[in-house]
Amino acid sequence: MKDFANASFSPDTIEVLTAAMNAAVATLPEPVSLSSVQLIAESVLRSAKSGERDPIALQRMALIELQITLYA
Repeated sequence: MKDFANASFSPDTIEVLTAAMNAAVATLPEPVSLSSVQLIAESVLRSAKSGERDPIALQRMALIELQITLYA
């Protein structure tokens, strides 16, 4: 993971981040690659680090970033 060593989140926020990540991964076709999961996790953390707390927004941003990365 990139640049998240100093990130700190409350337990409630971690629940939101986990839900967003799990929801994003659940939309992907099987088999889901480890690199896709890592890209989603990084996106969720990056968005949360900038203040986003809406799990749907976190999920959508992660999936959009994944799509851009994979098909760019």
